[in-house]
Amino acid sequence: GAGCYANNASVAVSCTGTGEVFIRTLAAYDIAALMEYGGLSLADACERVVMEKLPALGGSGGLIAVDHEGNVALPFNSEGMYRAWGYAGDTPTTGIYRE
Repeated sequence: GAGCYANNASVAVSCTGTGEVFIRTLAAYDIAALMEYGGLSLADACERVVMEKLPALGGSGGLIAVDHEGNVALPFNSEGMYRAWGYAGDTPTTGIYRE
């Protein structure tokens, strides 16, 4: 769907939440553009989109993003978001609410 974007050179993003707002903001692609053209880190780009751009249009939800170095960001502006992530050889990490 429109809530996903991936580019091997930068980042892969998968979004969930108020779909029409994610589509209107091109949220997944916007994160890649903020990183590539704006020089933002993965965490900063994700926070800007999820905590500023989505709420400005009444959107709620979150996303899972992984950059080309394996860094993970999982921001959400809703009460909770089911999520899990892990690295080879490590125990997977899971979450629902803010820790």
